[in-house]
Amino acid sequence: MAVAKRLPLEQKASAKLPTIGVFATCDPRIDPASRERAVNIVEMTANVIAEGVTLPDGTAVPVVYSPVLVDGEPQADIVARQFQAEGVDILVCAPDTWAFPQLGLISLLSQFPEEVPINLTCGNSGPRPGVVFTHAANGAISQYGRLIHINVGTWPDTGQHPQMTASTAQALVDWCYAAVTRQALRGRRVVIFGHDSMGMETALAHIIPTRRTFGLEITRLDMKLLADMLQKKAYDEQEQAALRSWLQEHLGDRLELRDAADRARLDQSLAMYLISRDLLRDLNAVGGGFMSQLEWGSDQRGLPLPVADIMESLFNSTFDHNGRKAPLPYATEADVQGLLTMLAFTYLAGGTPPLFMDFRKVWEPWEINQLAENLGLAEVEPDGLWRRKGLVDGDNSGSAALDWAAMPGASVEEIMRGVSMPQADPDYFPGGGNSVTFVSPGGIEGIAGRLGYNALSGLFSMVWDEAVTVDLPAKLSDAVCHTSSPTWPHTFVVPKYASMGEYKQFAPANHFHMNWGLNPARLEYWMDLTNVLSLTPWQARPAYLEGVDRPTPLLYLQNGGEANAKLLRGR
Repeated sequence: MAVAKRLPLEQKASAKLPTIGVFATCDPRIDPASRERAVNIVEMTANVIAEGVTLPDGTAVPVVYSPVLVDGEPQADIVARQFQAEGVDILVCAPDTWAFPQLGLISLLSQFPEEVPINLTCGNSGPRPGVVFTHAANGAISQYGRLIHINVGTWPDTGQHPQMTASTAQALVDWCYAAVTRQALRGRRVVIFGHDSMGMETALAHIIPTRRTFGLEITRLDMKLLADMLQKKAYDEQEQAALRSWLQEHLGDRLELRDAADRARLDQSLAMYLISRDLLRDLNAVGGGFMSQLEWGSDQRGLPLPVADIMESLFNSTFDHNGRKAPLPYATEADVQGLLTMLAFTYLAGGTPPLFMDFRKVWEPWEINQLAENLGLAEVEPDGLWRRKGLVDGDNSGSAALDWAAMPGASVEEIMRGVSMPQADPDYFPGGGNSVTFVSPGGIEGIAGRLGYNALSGLFSMVWDEAVTVDLPAKLSDAVCHTSSPTWPHTFVVPKYASMGEYKQFAPANHFHMNWGLNPARLEYWMDLTNVLSLTPWQARPAYLEGVDRPTPLLYLQNGGEANAKLLRGR
């Protein structure tokens, strides 16, 4: 008589890691040496991925490979069972020979959910043409409406242990980061305290579309819980003291505390970080957000509480008082669509810190040059990028990762030397507390962008461009900062292709976001896998930049272009 299996009574929850399975199809008619070479290429490909892809906390992504060459249906079943036993949810096929698409690859794919990402990476080989199989399989799979990405790269035509070129490996690693981001966030959750701040409907938590598109759950907690836990002192007071000492050690007089009331508000701000951190840990959350305005810190009908700026900056940073850590994307003003942007960027970039900014004052070239002239700086940096392109002054009270006060790779000491924490603006924040402020250095390159949602299509879209930060002469920098809010963090952002006229007209919201270490191909692959519309409405940007963009999937080419194909897939 059959007996049901009792599973262990586990007490600690843990998230499943995405797992990449690497395999190869093959032709059963070919010689043993070619088959041995094919197996060696599978191993080589798996090791390239294992060495190149990590999660934001530095954890290696599990990579497994099968020495079983998929010649036909029986081998497809064997490899499928092997991969299923290992929890594989990302597939990479590295063919070096001709094979029969339906007998092998398609038979294997049919045993996995349709949303499992699939990549075909091959050399451009003549003797045993895996590239011919790649095009045959790509055409076969695309014609029935399934998304597949191919990477026709290069490795030597001969030899038993060929190595792929650096460009082939980079394209594969970029795709794997996109696939890992897609699968790592599926089934996870973010925690939002409060509702949409200040009626900003660009920040709405679109519960069902977010679930359907990204596989993410949004746990909503009332801010009263946080207020109650502050009142109950539901945190480790010794750790709170250690956090305060750490800040005072690094900041000294740049941590503005005028009296005992200021010190009490600082303690509340630090307690908010510890309480929220522990709540997010208990819920296995990958990100969070806090409403703040108006009810928490600004509504005089209640009892305004201290700003959350320090808490938000610490979450987004790669360190705190306990040392180095992974950034945990955290959105000010409960901006869920901003949070989703920062989550994607941070995972795609392998754990670089996200920047949350107001899309504040756009300085067109004529305007920033006029200000420089008024300040007596007409001859300074005549060829400066900011003079030719203009800039956006990105600044917002809260959510700026402290890392952005210095160049990538800087030590904690270097970073904190650029940070100050003045008293918050009493007009915006009558509850008081300390803001966080710095001016980001120039020369930080990455992607700046913003997700949005539209009910007509039911799809999310990403407005994005490559971008770089710029330094301004000190006198000009100070004037620009004082044009907006001088006690907030400032990052002077210059997009690569967008003109300032385009940039300020096509912004999808009042916030935008930036991560360094992120390239266009990686972002584009992820937008394919999540069916997010890619918006680059910049006249100066070509539709396809070879070596920069990912190759357009055949599925899109056959269905009227990328946007139209995504609309069809989103039905």
